[in-house]
Amino acid sequence: MPMTADQIVEETSRWPAEDVADLLDRIALAKHGGMSAARTEAWTEVALRRSAELDSGKSELIPGDVASARIRKIVGR
Repeated sequence: MPMTADQIVEETSRWPAEDVADLLDRIALAKHGGMSAARTEAWTEVALRRSAELDSGKSELIPGDVASARIRKIVGR
């Protein structure tokens, strides 16, 4: 009998974070396929640029709850 989504969440909550990340990657690839080499390269460039901006202080991270509140304000919720 297949596991329910709740059972999967319960089971994976005990797993190390890197194992959960690997599972999510594998599910996304199985469902949507891989990215083209060009897209992978473009995303890598974006990630490296953003990381450098954060390291240099040019940009800063915004907590998720703050970002969500800003979005709700913009869309009027």
